[in-house]
Amino acid sequence: MGSIKAAPFDFLLIPDHVALVVIDMQRDFIEPGGFGASLGNDVSRVQAIVPTVARLLNGFRARGLPVFHTRECHLPDLSDCPPAKRSRGNPSLRIGDEGAMGRVLIKGERGAEIVPQLAPIAGELTIDKPGKGAFYGTSFGEALASKGITQLVFAGVTTEVCVQTTMREANDRGFECLLATDATESYFPAFKAAAIEMIVAQGGIVGWAATTDAILEALDV
Repeated sequence: MGSIKAAPFDFLLIPDHVALVVIDMQRDFIEPGGFGASLGNDVSRVQAIVPTVARLLNGFRARGLPVFHTRECHLPDLSDCPPAKRSRGNPSLRIGDEGAMGRVLIKGERGAEIVPQLAPIAGELTIDKPGKGAFYGTSFGEALASKGITQLVFAGVTTEVCVQTTMREANDRGFECLLATDATESYFPAFKAAAIEMIVAQGGIVGWAATTDAILEALDV
């Protein structure tokens, strides 16, 4: 076991039962010309965490620890995309529309793929999810149970939406959840800060938060 210096208090890591979850580091959210950019967001903010996510990812790989990736994407016929989700707001592109990297957030299209720097390797499961959280409409829970996972370290985007949603889902299912604060990001700095505050508030009501350096150091103990 290794103790990770974290907020609101140290996180007791159990290496035999921990996994890394990298949330939605997809081209449609990260790269210029993708869905995130089409909504008017500054994607340079989320691009900036790619090297840190890669360092965390490589740290787990080097130690032979389980890694899971998620992608928010839908079937080509949009049968798993609620009309309310697709029609909301007034974006320049909607889910399923043809964009610079293929149809937006559609499974199998270039934009739905994880950025090359963080691409999954053999043995790493990718969870395609139709919603914000990784447990809804997926086999994620069963996959974690099959490996005896009880602790989850989170990275990815965006902090306040898909990352926090999945942490809350995991917390409700009894997992101990730790957010890597410098390996997650939002298009909006204030939203990231608020999400982390909410996660660690009231004695860690959703989970813990720590830096990548602190997490990797504990893995070496």
